Amino acid sequence: MRTSSLLKTIAFGAVALGMTVSSAFAQYPERPITLIIPWSAGGGTDATGRAIAAVLQEELGKPVNVVNRTGGQGVVGHAAIASAKPDGYTLGVITVEINMLHWLGLTDLTGASYEPIGLYNQDPAGVQVAVDSPYQTANDIIEAAKANPGGLKGSGTGQGGIWHLALAGMLNAAGLETSTVPWVPMEGSAPSLKEMVAGGIDVVTCSRVEAQSMIDAGKVRAVALMAEERSSTYPDLPTLKEQGIDWSLGTWRGFAAPKGLPKEVLDVLVPAFENVMKSQQFIDLMDKRGFGRSYKGPQDFAKFMADTDASLGKVMKAAGLAK
Repeated sequence: MRTSSLLKTIAFGAVALGMTVSSAFAQYPERPITLIIPWSAGGGTDATGRAIAAVLQEELGKPVNVVNRTGGQGVVGHAAIASAKPDGYTLGVITVEINMLHWLGLTDLTGASYEPIGLYNQDPAGVQVAVDSPYQTANDIIEAAKANPGGLKGSGTGQGGIWHLALAGMLNAAGLETSTVPWVPMEGSAPSLKEMVAGGIDVVTCSRVEAQSMIDAGKVRAVALMAEERSSTYPDLPTLKEQGIDWSLGTWRGFAAPKGLPKEVLDVLVPAFENVMKSQQFIDLMDKRGFGRSYKGPQDFAKFMADTDASLGKVMKAAGLAK
């Protein structure tokens, strides 16, 4: 009888413990969440990340605090997300650079280093110049580069980043060496555009939407879009292909967590993120700013990152950017 009573007590205790653990996760989140953005304030990743944070905190009922962790061409912020405790209280926005940085030998991180929650954005690269620049088209830039190799400077992100690859691909497609227009590494599109307006850079390759505020301010002009066809958002902006340069490239942004996130937390975050994607507040901001909305759930997002990683690796090797 004593043994039977003891076994019942142990069994009851185990069930109670299981209920306690389950209840702890079921109450997620119990405190504020940190959302890490690996790029500087003012850029496209920052703008879209803050938009997600604003709606997500309404969905979860807890504050979502945005922290910009810049440096190392995106490595610092991406590493901070990957190395955080997988408890759901540190999340992050990961970008296309995670498919590129390891090819540069800057980190071992890849898309597989994260718990994917969802892809939310894809945007083609744009080619921008200062409003007082003599270059009216992408071909004007190419002709100037041919006439004066090394005389023009480009920027938009760090060395070997997506926007660097955008310019390198444009030059290669036009039959020029990538060194024809030296790249000036900077921490994102916002500081690059400011430097261009100040006269330190001649061309910035970044998404058209990231340049919108500077275009609206009358300081920057877009001359081309690196897409297969014209955008319905910018119907007057010609593609590179229309200008005889057969090259297109874009960026993407997604929502992720450290690898190993408990299923109980994912079961809260994934539907909450889906609701953010459907919210009118998020849709209005993305559409107003011109960001391309492109949703993929966890599994599709993981496959998308793996496929993109392989294709970008090939392009980077061809452009001489891969280690």
